[in-house]
Amino acid sequence: MPVDGGSVEGRRSAGSPRRDHRIDVLRGASILVVLILHFNLAYNLVKSPFSAIFSERVVNAIVWNGNYGVTIFFVISGFLITSTSLRRFGSLGQVSAKAFYAFRVARIFPCLFLILPVITILAIARVPFFASNKPVSLWLATFSVLTFWHNVLMANVGYFNYGLNVLWSLSVEEVFYIVFPLLCLALRKPRWIVPVWIAAIIYGPIYRSRHLDNEILYLYAYFACFDAIALGCCMAVLAKSVRVSRALRNIVQAAAALTMAAVYVYKPIGDNAVWGPTIMAVGAAAFLLVEGASRDVVSSSGDAVSAPVFLISRPIAWMGKHSYELYLFHIIVLAAMRNVIARRDLAYGYKPLWFFLFMALSLLVAWLIARFYSEPLNANIRKLLSGRQTVPAR
Repeated sequence: MPVDGGSVEGRRSAGSPRRDHRIDVLRGASILVVLILHFNLAYNLVKSPFSAIFSERVVNAIVWNGNYGVTIFFVISGFLITSTSLRRFGSLGQVSAKAFYAFRVARIFPCLFLILPVITILAIARVPFFASNKPVSLWLATFSVLTFWHNVLMANVGYFNYGLNVLWSLSVEEVFYIVFPLLCLALRKPRWIVPVWIAAIIYGPIYRSRHLDNEILYLYAYFACFDAIALGCCMAVLAKSVRVSRALRNIVQAAAALTMAAVYVYKPIGDNAVWGPTIMAVGAAAFLLVEGASRDVVSSSGDAVSAPVFLISRPIAWMGKHSYELYLFHIIVLAAMRNVIARRDLAYGYKPLWFFLFMALSLLVAWLIARFYSEPLNANIRKLLSGRQTVPAR
């Protein structure tokens, strides 16, 4: 999911936001479960040696609920967008719509303008898993992605294009963020803005409860997901006015992580669609609130202070840093692999190796795209649209 980076409040002397390691770890864990879900849907990891090692029950609990990872992404996105806006503009009432949209364009469209031509060319060539399996015009599908109603199109026709369907989440995020600066400028004060977000939080489970007969609606519709983004926004505002100690931060984050893990393995998301995403979002929101409010994260001088970095968490944090590129392009890697070896032809004993190859290739592709394409282009677009030197979102 595209956000402005894993930064919290505060600036370096050069003016660039400092990344927050724990937020990157949370985001990395979220993209990891999404990748596991999609590989499982393609090759069924439950029927693999992983079940012999960890038990089928454990593997079954892990591989099916990756959609919760997107819920966590949404909370992180709302938190970072709001905290970044507060940092850049001083207050929500002073948000510049022009600058806000410029930053969103710089982050979103470079990767979109890369992935869409790739999928389009392969779809026109009728390559399996890239061509649509329902009579939906490829041009209409592309238009829906670029104008952020792809999830609406999916709700009307069902799952229809393997490569494009993952882009539903952009529709949710960007519609929310089209409204974000307009809401801030219209209402000006947090005491008027926050109640609108609270209304979205309250309505989320209500909306999902009314659409339990339609997976696409209770997972991917705007109002099925806005509550998670709104929770992140509220936590960013609250974090400005509270401070917590290192010990309290660690306790709350441990409790939040345990809560999210419990919800994740409790039951399939389809059987917990009303309150599962809400509880997962609340756990992520609590994690982010104390991270933003911790004195270890924001010092008295206003400069961000890095949380302790543990070696084992570095690979997950790296995935979090590259989560947008991973989210978009892993599906191309997976579709290509499915064209090389079909599910029925992949032997039971080779599934772990195929999975690790999928992960390695996805990480490599994401790094190459970020390093040599999206990050440089992001920086140049920001400079062009804002009319000043900016540092790329990392």
